[in-house]
Amino acid sequence: MMIRTAALALLLTSAALPALAQVPASQAATPLPAPTSLPHALPPIPAPQDRDYPGVIGIRVDLTDLDHKVIRVRQTVPVSAGHLVLQYPKFIPGNHADTGPIQLVSGVTVTGNGRRIEWVRDTVDPHAFHLDIPAGVNEIEVAFEWLTQPDNAVWRVVMTPEMVNLQWEKALLYPAGYNHDRITFAPSVVLPTGWQYGVALDTVSREGDVATFAPISLEHLADSPMFAGAHYRRVDIDPGGRSPVHLNLVGDTAASVNITPEWVARYESLVDQADRLFGARHYDRYEFLLALTSKMGGIGLEHHRSSENTAAPNYFSSASPSYGTRVLLPHEYVHSWNGKYRRPSDEYVQNLNIPTQNTLMWVYEGQTQYWGDVLTPRSGLGTVEEAVVNLAGVAGFYDQQPGRQWRALQDTTNHNLLGYRTSNPWPSWMRGTGDYYREALLIWLDADTLIREATNERKSLDDFARAFYGVEDGVWEARPYTFEDVVSHLNAVHPHDWATFLRTRLDAVGPDAEAPLAGIERAGWRLTYVDELTPLEKRMNSGWANDFQYSLGFSLGAGGRIGGVVWGSPAFEQGLGAGWDLVAVGDRVGSAEALRDAVTAAKGGTEPIALVVRRGDEFRTLSFAYHDGLRYPRLVRIEGTRDRLADIFAPRRR
Repeated sequence: MMIRTAALALLLTSAALPALAQVPASQAATPLPAPTSLPHALPPIPAPQDRDYPGVIGIRVDLTDLDHKVIRVRQTVPVSAGHLVLQYPKFIPGNHADTGPIQLVSGVTVTGNGRRIEWVRDTVDPHAFHLDIPAGVNEIEVAFEWLTQPDNAVWRVVMTPEMVNLQWEKALLYPAGYNHDRITFAPSVVLPTGWQYGVALDTVSREGDVATFAPISLEHLADSPMFAGAHYRRVDIDPGGRSPVHLNLVGDTAASVNITPEWVARYESLVDQADRLFGARHYDRYEFLLALTSKMGGIGLEHHRSSENTAAPNYFSSASPSYGTRVLLPHEYVHSWNGKYRRPSDEYVQNLNIPTQNTLMWVYEGQTQYWGDVLTPRSGLGTVEEAVVNLAGVAGFYDQQPGRQWRALQDTTNHNLLGYRTSNPWPSWMRGTGDYYREALLIWLDADTLIREATNERKSLDDFARAFYGVEDGVWEARPYTFEDVVSHLNAVHPHDWATFLRTRLDAVGPDAEAPLAGIERAGWRLTYVDELTPLEKRMNSGWANDFQYSLGFSLGAGGRIGGVVWGSPAFEQGLGAGWDLVAVGDRVGSAEALRDAVTAAKGGTEPIALVVRRGDEFRTLSFAYHDGLRYPRLVRIEGTRDRLADIFAPRRR
């Protein structure tokens, strides 16, 4: 607590916020016109202070209205007479952006001593509700609905007839003027009849369909989501461990949650390999929440003592389950150490309505991506061969990434703040959130192999992980860090100019900027491109048959729809973009097979590839002077070198 308090004080000092008002810096510097049509003037929203909110806020969330997909909330809030501001969370942890769905909150009603107390919404921040509490009222009741969505078009589905994903931060209001670790909630839920649930909260009682949990701070409540469902199974994946770790399964059907002993053993190995990597745990319990569903919206979201994950309903019974899904739980598990325990200082804010900054996302997500990809083969959730194929796809994508010409990797850490999950018609040029995951993992591979080579294999990035994350066993309060902290811990493992190493790669921009691929060659492998894929490569890259991004520069979707046009590619130069349809290839009806045959036939020749495309009523005949054949990325061994990828992906035995 002392460390936390000191850190928050430092952040408050450096944030340039008014002492008594929670106002964005831009607004504080630029006076706004006074609103002219309100019942009365509104005072500023109080800034959070490091003090206890008096009393405990009760909250009951009703999950039973499955027909309407409506979550109903009732809160009791201790108050005193005077002005009160209730806030709806805006900056959602793990989203790294202002994604709190205030648009879906309706029916907000406040009463005190049986009488309505009317609220006025803030004119600058629609997440804030102003109230004047009358004398004699010491508790108010707040009721509202979270109108969850029927499909995944805008917001993800969180309610189906078989399951609910309750995210507390989207189902509560809290008083402004207090740090979120100093506000206490007493939560409970009303479940559909017979449903069970997984959650990192401590259950105090279960009476019928009402589950009551131990009081907890707002900070940790917002970090403790629930998966509840009609088809539920809980599996112990750390039997006899020093802190419980469970896999909580909900499914569309009872068959979906039937996990085999082989799968249980893999997840037990994941827990073991994470222990061997980090050497400490930063939770008193950990609950993997996994929904096996085709009905609820997809998610992979980290929390300190749990994670939210989804997979296909047949994940455990499939002969070839998605590699991306197998990587998902290792990735989210690593976040308990990286992102939650060790947290970037500019993400370490005082409450859920203070803007987060994301300058260290290349550590928060990038190194987590690296360790998730490493722990997958180490645990047996994937093979070394699969991990190499996966890495080849990452390397190939960034090797051909034109967006680096104008936008450095460091700037992509602002992507969520530019518009969370917005449509992007030119991802290769615009760049996006995936870059600070996947391009950053290449930087960490570069660092890992550099340390291994320089120390004659005596040390590695594993040593950094243990020193940086593997301290204070059992502590699950956040410890903020800076760029300088990362550099100093790398230097403690192996002295090097790490600041320059990192900045050179993070800030690389311009026509001559290259992808950070040095780690692959130092690992004993080389990126190349081939025209035929192995069965394993085809299985892992399920869209390979429609993928022409490394040749003509686009992919084919359903019905021959052209998409994913690479900026500057042959397709781009021909004027193609999203929305065109492939009608014909030469004298054949347009199809992926016909296009593959044409690209293959043109290899090494002189005859152009003729395509007919259509957009609405417009037809075009295009001629591609392309003769390099089909191209897919592959990593191949460099003869006579040490296979450091095999070393990195090998399970740890001590």
